[in-house]
Order: sequence, then C-alpha cells, then structure tokens
Amino acid sequence: MVIKDVTDYLEQLAPLHYAEDFDNVGLLTGDYNDPVNGILVTLDCLENVVDEAIEKNCNLIVAFHPIIFKGLKHLRASDYVRKTVVKAIKNDIAIYAVHTAIDVANGGVSYLMASELGLKNITTLTPKKGLIKKLITYVPNDHIHDVKKALFNAGAGSLGNYDECSFSTSGTGTFKGNEKSEPVIGESGTRSTVNEQQLSITYLPHLESKILKALFTSHPYEQVAYEVSTLENTYQNIGMGAIGTLENTLNVDDFLKLLKAVYGSGAVRYSLSRKRNIKTVAVLGGSGAFAIQNAIRAGADAYVTADLKYHDFFQGENILLCDVGHYESEQFTKNLLQEYLSKKFSSFAILCADARTNPVNYY
Repeated sequence: MVIKDVTDYLEQLAPLHYAEDFDNVGLLTGDYNDPVNGILVTLDCLENVVDEAIEKNCNLIVAFHPIIFKGLKHLRASDYVRKTVVKAIKNDIAIYAVHTAIDVANGGVSYLMASELGLKNITTLTPKKGLIKKLITYVPNDHIHDVKKALFNAGAGSLGNYDECSFSTSGTGTFKGNEKSEPVIGESGTRSTVNEQQLSITYLPHLESKILKALFTSHPYEQVAYEVSTLENTYQNIGMGAIGTLENTLNVDDFLKLLKAVYGSGAVRYSLSRKRNIKTVAVLGGSGAFAIQNAIRAGADAYVTADLKYHDFFQGENILLCDVGHYESEQFTKNLLQEYLSKKFSSFAILCADARTNPVNYY
C-alpha cells in the first residue's frame, strides 16, 4: 500500500476540491508513491507529533490543521513550523492535512461536534451555493440506457438522499460530417436525422473529469455534443457548521455545564443573552464568528464555536453565544479520521497521536 491509496480514500470523505481558497490542504511532505509503514492521526502536526511518529514507526501523519499554512522562504529550523517540516523530511515522514475539506463535509467536524453534544435532526448550518453542476447531452434512443448507466456509475445524478436522478426529453437531432468524419450513423457529406434523447443530469464538481470520461466512453458518437453549467442551488451536504435540537430543553446554566463537560473546556466564554431556555443549537468547529448571523437566521437559541472576539459577543442579544475553545471544538476530529481509515485498512496500524498539541492553558 502506498500513500496515494490512503489519501484517495480520505478524499472520498473530504474532497480537497471543497476546501476554502485560503487553505493549504493535501500532501505537504512526502511522495504519493511512497509505501506506508503506519499512520498517525493528529489534530495538529507539531515537532512532538513527528517524534511520536518516528517512535511508533509511522511514516504518514494525517493531520487536521496544515503545519505549512503560509509560504516558507527557507527551511532553516528557526521556528515551530520549520522545525516540524525539517524533521519530517529528514525522517521520510509524509504529512497530509484535511482542514477545511473536512470542515465542510457532511459528517465532518461540526457534525461530529453536534453529535457529541447529543443534538438530533442535524443539518448543515451554512450550505454552499453554486456547487452543483448540470450536464446536458444528446443521445440516440438505442444508447440512452448505456449512457445513463455509465454516468450514474461515475457518480452523476446524486441529490441528497437520492441517486440515479436524471431527466430526458425526446427530440430529433441532425448532423452532417465532413470528409474527415467517421460517423457511427449515416455517411460523411450527407445530413443525418436521428431520434435522440436530451439527457439532463447533475453532479458535484470534484467528479467532473470522471463523469466526462464516462460520457465520452459510453456515448456512441465520434463527436459528443454536451453542455455544462453551474446551478445557483445550495447543496445541503457541503458547508460550514451544523444545527440541530437537544432532546430536552435546558436552561442556560445547565446548557453551559453540558458544554464544559462534553468539550472539556477550561472555561466557556458566553454572551449575556435574553434567551432563558436552549433547545435549538448551532455549532461550528474552530473560528466561527463569521457564521453568527447564519445561526440567528436559522432560529438557534445558542451558537457554540471558538475564537470569538470582544465585539462579537455584542451580537448575542437574542442568541446565547458560547466560545468553548478552538482545540476543544475540534478535538474529536482525529478520532473520526482514525475510525474512518480503520474501516478501510483494518489490518494496518492506524494510531491516534498521544502528543499534546493544544497551545492554550487555563489557570
């Protein structure tokens, strides 16, 4: 097994295509073709995590946060980033980061955070717009079944809880090939008229190359006519944050106690809200101030996230804003990654790092 086998599987859970533009996800050190000895999963990849990987004979570190975030102009071991990278390279250890690719995934960071809190009926807080692609193509009646099957097998036609979604209309196609053409139907230089189906089918953009390859392979024509457009619809399964409901309504004091117990926070910072009872809760792992208004519009009684600034708390007049800590909100992610990888590579050593990486302490 090589590193690419592992990363390809990770990208089924968290396609890198959906990571935020500012992010730096993927393979940061190492080679995709290197064999894998063992995998160490961590929230942050620091020098002490690399030391642990060396000790445990793991040459692939799967990290949530990317250790390389900004450009490096030199590799002298002068700070914690360069020390980590240099040690990893010297010891042939690959580092792969998922970060916002799994932040936006259905079942990713915020979904896990919501699940740990015991929320029910969980949905995405800020579903992304402008993701869904639509393919329109024209297929002879006798070949429509084969083309549909190939596109479905490539992942097209999946919408939420439904698969194999498409729409077809009947019509008549015409074409005339020049002297260099080799038409499947008719002859060069003669206009042909064919009974065709106009096939419309949607797909997610990370599958585009695979879907177009399936179209060209399955379609009988020498020259395939097709159109691709981007829809403005939101896609519920990709986006930041999650929202759900508690099984029982809690008063504010009991809710804050629950947060501290579930996330192990040294302290929970919260706003003075008019809310007295908490039932609907929005969560977002990591720095989530940008989604406060989304939580308010979604009707949340409380919003749980991290890294809120002084002025952010003024937005908490009609919603309870809670800062449980950055590390604390994302801590379960490494368990998610370990469990996910273990299902595929059950006979392989996949370990959670024991090294402490939370830089924040409480007195």
